[in-house]
Amino acid sequence: MIYGRRMMVATSAIMAIAAPAMAAPLDLGRATIVAGDDATMRLAADMLAGDLADLGARRPAIVARLADCAATCIVIGVRETPLVAEVARAGRVDLSMLASAWERHVRAVVTMGDRRVLLIAGSDRRGAIYGAVDLSRGLGISPWRWWADVAPRRRANVTVDDATFVSKAPSVKYRGIFLNDEDWGLQQWAAKTFDPAKGNIGPRTYNRVYELMWRLKANTLWPAMHSISTPFYGDAANAPLADRYAIVVGTSHAEPMMRNNLREWDEATRGAFDFTRRPEALVDYWRERVTATRGQEDIYTLGLRGIHDGPMQGATSTAARQAILERVIGLQQDLLAKTLQRPIGDIPQVFVAYHELQEAYDAGLTVPKDVTLMWTDDNYGYLRRLSTPTEQKRPGGAGVYYHLSYWGRPHDYLWLGTTHPALIREQMERSWDTDARRMWIVNVGDIKPIEYLSQYFLDLAFDADLLRADPVAHLRGFMGEQFGVGEADGIAAIMMRFYALAWDRRPEFMGFGQTEWVTPNRPTDFVHSDGEEAQARLAASADIVRQAEAIAARMPADRRDAFFELVLYPVRAAAKLNERILSLDLAQLYARQQRASANVWVARARAAHAVLVADTAAYNGLAKGKWRYMMDMAPRRLPVFDEPMWPAWAASTKTGCDSALWGGWINDDNTLTFAAGQPATRTVTVYGHQPRDVAWKVARGAGGVSLSASSGTLSAANGYEQRLTVSYDGRGAGGTVDLICDGRALPLHTAVVTAPVAAAGVVAERERRVIVPALAGVAGADWQAVAGLGSQGGALRSRLDLPSRSPAQVGNLTPTVFRLSTVTATGAKLRIVGLPVHPRDPQHGLRMMVSIDGDAPVMVDLATVGRSDQWRLNVLANTATGTIALKTLRQGEHVIRVYALDPGILLDRIELVFDGARPLYGAMTPGG
Repeated sequence: MIYGRRMMVATSAIMAIAAPAMAAPLDLGRATIVAGDDATMRLAADMLAGDLADLGARRPAIVARLADCAATCIVIGVRETPLVAEVARAGRVDLSMLASAWERHVRAVVTMGDRRVLLIAGSDRRGAIYGAVDLSRGLGISPWRWWADVAPRRRANVTVDDATFVSKAPSVKYRGIFLNDEDWGLQQWAAKTFDPAKGNIGPRTYNRVYELMWRLKANTLWPAMHSISTPFYGDAANAPLADRYAIVVGTSHAEPMMRNNLREWDEATRGAFDFTRRPEALVDYWRERVTATRGQEDIYTLGLRGIHDGPMQGATSTAARQAILERVIGLQQDLLAKTLQRPIGDIPQVFVAYHELQEAYDAGLTVPKDVTLMWTDDNYGYLRRLSTPTEQKRPGGAGVYYHLSYWGRPHDYLWLGTTHPALIREQMERSWDTDARRMWIVNVGDIKPIEYLSQYFLDLAFDADLLRADPVAHLRGFMGEQFGVGEADGIAAIMMRFYALAWDRRPEFMGFGQTEWVTPNRPTDFVHSDGEEAQARLAASADIVRQAEAIAARMPADRRDAFFELVLYPVRAAAKLNERILSLDLAQLYARQQRASANVWVARARAAHAVLVADTAAYNGLAKGKWRYMMDMAPRRLPVFDEPMWPAWAASTKTGCDSALWGGWINDDNTLTFAAGQPATRTVTVYGHQPRDVAWKVARGAGGVSLSASSGTLSAANGYEQRLTVSYDGRGAGGTVDLICDGRALPLHTAVVTAPVAAAGVVAERERRVIVPALAGVAGADWQAVAGLGSQGGALRSRLDLPSRSPAQVGNLTPTVFRLSTVTATGAKLRIVGLPVHPRDPQHGLRMMVSIDGDAPVMVDLATVGRSDQWRLNVLANTATGTIALKTLRQGEHVIRVYALDPGILLDRIELVFDGARPLYGAMTPGG
């Protein structure tokens, strides 16, 4: 099913073909499924039978022969089988397009005497399986019926259209998931809840995983491999079960040649895992596994790393690793060809260029041309490199390994699925456009709660046309499938705001510490100055929580668990972690201001933590305890998740009231400033120093200035403070608003200053800062718009097919032009804010030339090296910034021209920040 596009039936990329005319749709209410004797087809038939029964049909019997079906038959099988061929001949159904095809199917209705037969013919086993899956999807079965409790709804009639359809081939040949970092979710749940007899992830769990993969049309699995889990080949039933489900098995970058080194190489008995000292031992070790996998459909990972996820033992330099890898890969290919007795070019193989393996490759490592080159992201969603034009011609092709969950430096994000769909789309579009189309694998962690993002990635892999479509349309379609089209728009809007807030800072990163090694939490950068940035983030989070709770309250009973899992838990959990952390930071700030509210903010933080604990317990209690131990709100027990030590402050010795605002320093007073002729609002907080009721009122106003309330009481109900919106009508002269609070004068000073002259298309200064979204510029031919991406709802990308140019060529380039207007005349910083992407390949960079008001262009380079400190800061904030210091800048209109010297740069915004501007973590308006 393709979301956001009109489809004739519920299958991915389908076109109609000629078919015999039928009088009526086929009623499947009392059907029999004919699946032959093939074990895989019998499994597919059993899945389909269960789906039909849950929709209200009589559960179909599953038989081997057509003769055992009397009236309404569903025949499922592979094109060349006698069963399928017989039905196709009888109905004159053309199956020629399935010959030698990959994972395609035809669905047709045929009359055979007294029988009406629904034929599902696959080009291969998975093609037939996907035909059954598409039939179920079209009838209303969600892929997440089991894994997210989207219960099938019974129908009065279970019928299928009698039109004939043929599916397209998948866009990416191998599409799969990596079960990883399973220590706090999937493994705990499998061992203690789902399969306690096994006490680990085993065949019973993989059975459920494989069925989910069927429903998502994923054909490749990298199994769970941490030391806490039973190795995949450590249970003799796992691999045969994968074969029965027609699942291709591969292994990660840390497990060459199908070996789980963490659990299968015992250094106490086998010796050091060091190829430089014991090459024969490692080759024998690999041979054991390759011999055991004969006859299976596998993809063999080549190369060598350490015994776990780190560089190989025995080599301390890139040059040494390169030399060892060339020898290792040659030995591995020879071993594969001899052991499997097949031409090496016919054996699927992949070299996963992860971390130091990419460094060795970029240094000159020769990888045989029949091996797929798998590029990887940097663990944070940004691809480290792509194929060059020469590499795109390799017969082995290229692929991508991508993370939606990660354990490691600079910080884990194992808890919630927060990668922005627009980033996934843009990065995978890069991959597709540079011909990385052989194999896409996504790290899905524990599967839950990354359900939607996993499906989005796999849908992109199955149908690359989605790469040109709006991610919001896909999200809307997904939510409509789970919860009904009437709720789809509202839920999709909530989730896009959720992703936008996480774009500014993932919840797991809100402690502003790092890991490996682990550093303590510190005050967040959202409370740099007056706390208003934190207040805005809290308000945005609370708003989407309110919206999600409102939808949850009206959700039908059969969708409440699903809504909690897919929407309410992640939205509220992220909000409450933010609330706990930011409330404590605000409490510290307000204590320094001697506000009576400081302890109130601590209480709010404690309440947020209590909700987080309760929601996690509720998640694990869903569906009568089905998911117990799946959700852990503190994976890896990092400091960001710790319950804090709760501070408490004694009452201030100060009495009376005060106000908090940010503005200019005019006439020896803090003053709110407004621009003449420009209606605007600002925020001011009136607060008391003592925890007691205090009345306040406006005694006298000022020209053109009004407050959101004219009086009030500071009490325990509002935390002894009241936030007021100060509105300026654009016409008045401003002045002092006289407040009386606790019987004392509390002046609120406002001033009207000269407004910057800003014509159409010119962005004006506001509060000593100008922020120009990338899409507000006039883009030259070297740049293209990327909708929905970044902090401003859209980014500019320098074209992927650009050649790298030298600074001397800038006169021949077409810039993007930004126009802005200022009234401040001081020193400033011009910040070119991009996304932390990586150069397209080693022959390119991320360089721009920036010219201000026609002055000589200055180079800005956003590239980082390895996992440097700057890279760490960049990926934690989803920004990469180049800064140009300006000693002075005149008042008036300015023109900034940005020239791309390299391809693939992603530009988010331009910021001009004058001396004295309020410090901010993000853009002027936080995500959401």
